[in-house]
Amino acid sequence: MMRALWTAGTGMMAQQFNVDVISNNLSNVNTTGYKKERAEFKDLLYETFQRAYSLNGQGKPVNLQVGHGTSIGATVKNYSTGNFEKTDNPLDMAIDGEGFFKIQGPKGNIVYSRDGSFKISVSEEGNRLTTSDGYPVLDESDNPIVLNIDIARLNIAPTGELSYVDDQGAIVPMDQKIGLVKFPNRYGLECIGKNFYVQNSASGAAVPDSELGQKSTISQGYLESSNVQVVEEMVKLIVAQKAYEVNSKAIQAADEMLGIANNLRR
Repeated sequence: MMRALWTAGTGMMAQQFNVDVISNNLSNVNTTGYKKERAEFKDLLYETFQRAYSLNGQGKPVNLQVGHGTSIGATVKNYSTGNFEKTDNPLDMAIDGEGFFKIQGPKGNIVYSRDGSFKISVSEEGNRLTTSDGYPVLDESDNPIVLNIDIARLNIAPTGELSYVDDQGAIVPMDQKIGLVKFPNRYGLECIGKNFYVQNSASGAAVPDSELGQKSTISQGYLESSNVQVVEEMVKLIVAQKAYEVNSKAIQAADEMLGIANNLRR
């Protein structure tokens, strides 16, 4: 009976974590560039009472085992592209593909993001292209992007090259390009909040977008919406709640059986 109590307890804890993951998805349904997560489970250690075997055409064809419950194995990001929302803001950018923007993080390190809702921040070098928190957006050479032009005339090519339209209507290159990178294993990226990711040994080092897989493109005047589907998450939430409830019923049943066993002498 004690095994049943602990086993059902692991199920309740796992489903509580599952609800936490689903709740985070729902809370970020309007977060630009957010990628939904999915909790993955794995079973725990098994106690083997009798192993399957075969000897001279006879034996036991199946094992006699009982498990000790479940645990959370991983949380996996779904990197499918969200819907593009037209904003007509020349500083807004959406990535069509697997690329990430390069951002100079709060500690001077490079972080990565799918959120292209950029702003202009005045600095000694000029008008920098930054995130809403003021972190500089980097070009392909890891230099901050400076836009000392009329922003209404800014033009961003699908490949990321920056240019502007002069008074005569001619397109003038700015000799800078939005830095886009990819990762050998983007599922290994670590989320640090503020729509930022950092690389680690699991994700592999960032490589230029053009060197890995199909090239990504940039759509100016658009933002990528979250890929969270509210109906899908609500169904998952109901399933998780029911699984939590069933595990609690198993604990109650095991407790009642223990009570019956303890009262046998009466």
